[in-house]
Amino acid sequence: MAVTATEELAASSRGPGSHGALLVSVVVPVYRNRETLPELVGRLEGVSERLEGRMEAIFVIDGSPDDSGALLRILLGRSPMRSQLLWHSRNFGSFAAIRTGLSAARGQCMVVMSADLQEPVELATSFYEALATGKYDVAVGVRRARHDPRASRIGSSWFWSIYCRWVQPEMPRGGIDVFACTREVRDALQTLRESNSSLVGLLIWLGYRRVEIPYERAPRASGRSGWTLRKKVRYLLDSIYSFTDLPINLLLAVGVTGVLLSTTGGVAVFLVWALAGIHVAGYAPIMLTLLVMGSLTLSGLGVVGSYVWRTYENSKRRPHAVAMLSERFDDQ
Repeated sequence: MAVTATEELAASSRGPGSHGALLVSVVVPVYRNRETLPELVGRLEGVSERLEGRMEAIFVIDGSPDDSGALLRILLGRSPMRSQLLWHSRNFGSFAAIRTGLSAARGQCMVVMSADLQEPVELATSFYEALATGKYDVAVGVRRARHDPRASRIGSSWFWSIYCRWVQPEMPRGGIDVFACTREVRDALQTLRESNSSLVGLLIWLGYRRVEIPYERAPRASGRSGWTLRKKVRYLLDSIYSFTDLPINLLLAVGVTGVLLSTTGGVAVFLVWALAGIHVAGYAPIMLTLLVMGSLTLSGLGVVGSYVWRTYENSKRRPHAVAMLSERFDDQ
């Protein structure tokens, strides 16, 4: 009888022969996070101790321009925690870094979190305990409170309201910043090789049995968030084009409405011409009509072109990232 990854995780967490086996892999993408790394490594060491050393931390340096990689090499070289340090050849983005870390993960449970310490590191233990019950395949952190600036909270609320309403209703309100999954889900996620898409969106799309674990988002200890308005808009567009045909449907609705209105207008103009004649040149209405129709045409081409471009990008089959160096710190 086949054994699922969730059942294997549950068995390994209580079986007598599992001493020393890696149960949890924590994947952390790193980009401009030098200030938080010492505390992050220290808190991960605490989690590793609670798991009796059966945890590894995987840091992926995503082309960070600061000395985050050099600092991590020192910190991990001194740490008793099992760990890996992976280096991208350039900045490919956090989702690509997460994929690289997941590919290298050796544990039964894979936890993904950021390096800015806004999500509690101790969630890794909660995630593992939830998945080890065998009832769930995916655990996601859901923010019940956040201490971000007012403008950031408003922008995030607006962003996720649109996302959950029009893109993926299954997505938790407030999105997903930290999650965990079994090896089975990791393997399924890695087979989805779409470019310019949302990794957490793909995670939700996969389904599986999911549990939500609430937590309180801490204020940023140092530095500025790289989650800029431009990146939010790009992320929203990528998600829309990847998970919904809403733009095409809107374009079709506008086209059908335009046809109905133009047909009605044409009949009215014909009747006026036939019955009373038209003596006004109508330069302004003609120009307005041309401008409006031209704008709608360009917008439609932009929507269709966006889908075509993403199809072309996926057809290239390029890797999401290039890992140029891998270092392992085990059994220090």
